[in-house]
Amino acid sequence: MKKSIVIIGSAYPLRGGGISTFNELLATKLQEAGHKVKIITFSLQYPSFLFPGKSQYATEPRAEHLTIEVLLNSINPISWYNVGKQVQLEAPDLVIFRYWTPFIAPCLGTVGRLIHQNKKTKIVTIADNIIPHEKNIVDKPLTSYFLKCSDGFVTMSRSVLEDLQKFNIRKAAVYNPHPMYENFGDEMSKQDARTKLKLDASGKYLLFFGFIRKYKGLDILLQAFADKRIQDAGIKLIIAGEYYDKQDEYEAIIKENALQDAVIQVNDFIPDSEVSAYFCAADMVVQTYKTATQSGVTQIAYYYNKPMLVTNVGGLAELVPDQKVGYVTTTSITEIADAILDFYQNKREAAFVDNIKLERERFTWDSMIEKLLKVADL
Repeated sequence: MKKSIVIIGSAYPLRGGGISTFNELLATKLQEAGHKVKIITFSLQYPSFLFPGKSQYATEPRAEHLTIEVLLNSINPISWYNVGKQVQLEAPDLVIFRYWTPFIAPCLGTVGRLIHQNKKTKIVTIADNIIPHEKNIVDKPLTSYFLKCSDGFVTMSRSVLEDLQKFNIRKAAVYNPHPMYENFGDEMSKQDARTKLKLDASGKYLLFFGFIRKYKGLDILLQAFADKRIQDAGIKLIIAGEYYDKQDEYEAIIKENALQDAVIQVNDFIPDSEVSAYFCAADMVVQTYKTATQSGVTQIAYYYNKPMLVTNVGGLAELVPDQKVGYVTTTSITEIADAILDFYQNKREAAFVDNIKLERERFTWDSMIEKLLKVADL
């Protein structure tokens, strides 16, 4: 039976990035399945002094096939009340909240309580994180306030499911891996991608992609690149993403180890239309995270059939079977360097790509939608 569904979370005009992109793709897939869907997004998600990047807003056009209402201000309780009452009266079958930080807990928790007053609408939360990467003393009470308004939960890593259980929430909760991103354009040949990015057609390139934050371990990867064996092999690192951390600390590692010629930096938000070129140009995608839950970067890599190196933190190892589609290492600099060298010296790429084409069948949007409706008991 087809349902009326409201997704409440980041979307256009907030720029793409993991959560906005995911929400818009989820809405698209729900519509394709015949459901009536709209998104309610933020007019203000973060005050400017709390936002570490250059801009919160998109430069590319919106997806015209989606209904997106820009209504919610994360720090204005009047907007929380207005949105909660609006959705309460509309009485959709299902509201899907997207939860990733305690900062939005008061806003979403209040909206959820108002919606529940209609005694009809089910609320399911897709939880990216329950315990944030950068912890604060107020995280637990804020998260607890939000969790009580949801009828069920879908997590995209087992570690987040375990974190959820620490709150003794006696509601339906299931794990479903992060589906593949399918909206960044078609796969192109490695040669065409490198031509587009003005890279050496025969070079050896690894990709570190996405916002640069301390927990993502770019410093570890740069220290691994200082290994003389990697430098002698002529392997280069593409860093494509905006710094949400102090860039000077990473520049110091590059300078100290004379890595200027080995590192290609694109210090900016990568628009959706350019994502495919960066992934298709790379031989392997590298995520040397210090902490993690799940990662949308791995799901872009799967879509473009790219081998991956990830560290054994959070849910990353669940997504990347070691020695099958890439490598799972510790955060040891030597171990990371050894895996990079093994990839090139033993010509692993072709075998990994063949396995990726089989493994990616696990990461479908149909499975995510099925879990959401099941948890909601719809």
